[in-house]
Amino acid sequence: MSDTRLPPYHGFEGRIATTVAASEPWWPPRPTAPAGAPNIVIMLCDDLGFSDIGCFGSEIDTKNLDRLASESLRLTNFHVAPMCSPTRAALLTGLNHHLAGVATVAHVDTGFPNLASELTQHASTMAEIFRDNGYHTMMVGKWHLTKDSECNDAGTKHTWPCQRGFDSFYGILDPFTNFHQPHRLVRDNTAVAVDRYPDGYFFTDDLTDQAITMIKSHRAGNPRRPFLLYFAHGAVHAPLQAKPDDIEKYKDAYHAGWDRVREQRFRRQLDLGVIPANTTLPPRNSEPFNEVKAWDDLSAKEKELFARYQAVFAGMVDNLDQNFGRLRETLETMGEWDNTIVLFTSDNGGSREGEANGTSQYFRSLVATARGGAGQEDPDLEIDYARLDLIGGPQTLPHYPRGWGMVSSTPFRLYKINTHLGGHSVPCIFSWPARLGRVAALRTQYAHVTDVLPTLLDLVGIERPTTRNGLAVYPLAGASFASLLSDADAAPHHREQYQEQNGHRGYYRDGWHAVTLHHPRQRYDDSEWQLYYLPDDPAETHDLAQERADKVRELADAWQHAAHENQVFPLYDGPLTHVQRPPTEDVYTEATTIHRGTPTLERYRCAKMIHGRSFSFDAHVEYKDGDGGIVLAHGDQGGGYALYVEDGQLRFVQNLYGEMIELIGGAVPDGARRFGVAVTNHGQGRCSVAISIDDVRRAEGQGFGGFLGMAPFEGIDIGIDRRSPVSWRLYERYGPFAYDGTLHKVDFVPGELAPDAGERFLDVLRKMALKYE
Repeated sequence: MSDTRLPPYHGFEGRIATTVAASEPWWPPRPTAPAGAPNIVIMLCDDLGFSDIGCFGSEIDTKNLDRLASESLRLTNFHVAPMCSPTRAALLTGLNHHLAGVATVAHVDTGFPNLASELTQHASTMAEIFRDNGYHTMMVGKWHLTKDSECNDAGTKHTWPCQRGFDSFYGILDPFTNFHQPHRLVRDNTAVAVDRYPDGYFFTDDLTDQAITMIKSHRAGNPRRPFLLYFAHGAVHAPLQAKPDDIEKYKDAYHAGWDRVREQRFRRQLDLGVIPANTTLPPRNSEPFNEVKAWDDLSAKEKELFARYQAVFAGMVDNLDQNFGRLRETLETMGEWDNTIVLFTSDNGGSREGEANGTSQYFRSLVATARGGAGQEDPDLEIDYARLDLIGGPQTLPHYPRGWGMVSSTPFRLYKINTHLGGHSVPCIFSWPARLGRVAALRTQYAHVTDVLPTLLDLVGIERPTTRNGLAVYPLAGASFASLLSDADAAPHHREQYQEQNGHRGYYRDGWHAVTLHHPRQRYDDSEWQLYYLPDDPAETHDLAQERADKVRELADAWQHAAHENQVFPLYDGPLTHVQRPPTEDVYTEATTIHRGTPTLERYRCAKMIHGRSFSFDAHVEYKDGDGGIVLAHGDQGGGYALYVEDGQLRFVQNLYGEMIELIGGAVPDGARRFGVAVTNHGQGRCSVAISIDDVRRAEGQGFGGFLGMAPFEGIDIGIDRRSPVSWRLYERYGPFAYDGTLHKVDFVPGELAPDAGERFLDVLRKMALKYE
């Protein structure tokens, strides 16, 4: 019998024989999971506060999560970073978030290692480690760990989920989306083509459907290989949107107001034992720019509107719970549940981004914050009240007032972003029936999100690699809490931890917590430090800084040391102190041509062409009488603009955070070849618009606005307005309103910067940042 010649196997070291006997076949080794290895489901929610589910004190119906808690462990002293991207970075790498490269939300890339807005190459992710040890790795939901400039189709994709260890991905790369009409879904490495979502579509339902399909497909393909599912919810981050029946369920639940609901949650928490018996509920938040009004002092309109916001939030949480129930039922039916580890938690505490009065248009409140208006009154309360019945549906992008964010974080003070306990204390449930049984229990030891990866590696019996792609990996920040899962009296495993977010600082050590409440663009001063001893004061009500100056100094020095060890510097003090961007982004401000048939351009790539500057575009057409439809649309119900032909007239419409402003260019002559729009940005949020046909100016108007921040949130469409529309009137009448004539292309030309554009003041802003470091 002749020998069989086998080619060398790429990627395996050592010398491989080129011939072997045909009777002795040989195959290279494949990664294999440890015998009996469990499946793993990590369910991470967004902006879900400590008290927002029933088993942690909420009045919201979360029967599926409550059932999980009744059969497993609740970690009642579990902490994360005070913001979403940082927590997600720490969860996936086991590093503190600054060292992982994600000091704040993954958008800015200022050239500093802590603000890279992507995961460091010096750490393997949870997905990479488990995949390389025989697991099938899947992710659905929100990624938010790729910088804005590399989320478009021409980006490198080296930081997208499938390049950081996930075999499959379905969800969003961005921080949030419209739950009724998501702005841009991605499957693996490709944007999903959607012109119009089906009636009744809801993002959380879709994610659960996709997760269930992934699990079923995997298990049918391989009955032995364990899986890791990272279910990274977009819920319950703004915009607060829910299905009509879920909103209706809570329509009368919150008229008593946030003071009463907070007190009720606190009493329930004491009864459940999820907070210590000696906890004192702090007075409502009164810190400058963070204060909450007494509910009884609100007007009747305010009460009605604010109760509606919270009813939508509750419906959103309820829907999340329903979908968890569907996922669990699938795993039980398949016989997978008992040997599946489930970790349920959140990425930060309750959000204050709706500020004092909430908003029916989330981007409007973000713009106010970016301009330094945090904590100020909202002049648009009447506009929001007029849209009361629309709140929660696809025509609004709401956020509740920070009074409900205070309730969300009960019994703790302050909110998401803050380093006080309200910013980073979150619910946590841990289940593994095959190993831990089905008995309800509480664990009160301090634990941190950086402990999750070492705990899972410990439980499964996998070693973390020491290198990644030839680079040494940074040491883990966390430690395994496996011992406390089976022993309620286990010694604390995580005895100290620093916190920093947007200039707020904190340090925990053996029950002591030193913390600051920093105001943007103010000097970092040691007098900011407050001090609390949590065993005696679990909700931070009695500041001991004056009595124990020695302890303050000790913990402040420990924070400084940890900050240097974890590349915390330079401190990110908010959006006005870091506008610097890498030169690789300059290409996004160059003129471009968009041909008809081009998929929707990605959000950030489009925003660079219009934010803080003038711009113009020309559409090349062959117009015939009767043609109509969208010529160009940029944005959605959160804000944007569109050029279209309707009933023979050329029209421009701007959706300025819900306010509709229109300019009519008049009748289009048969045979017209070019439609033009010129937008001049005069600064201070004021723009003028001119419309032309074949280079003849047909109309011009004042009173248009300039966009800041993340609006328009959907990118540019040519010849159609996909998904969430700029104009709801047009959508109701025509749907996506595809242009039915000949439209060849659009030439888009970014223009001069506005007089007050941030780039013009970069040197001044650098000096400001240095002054306050």
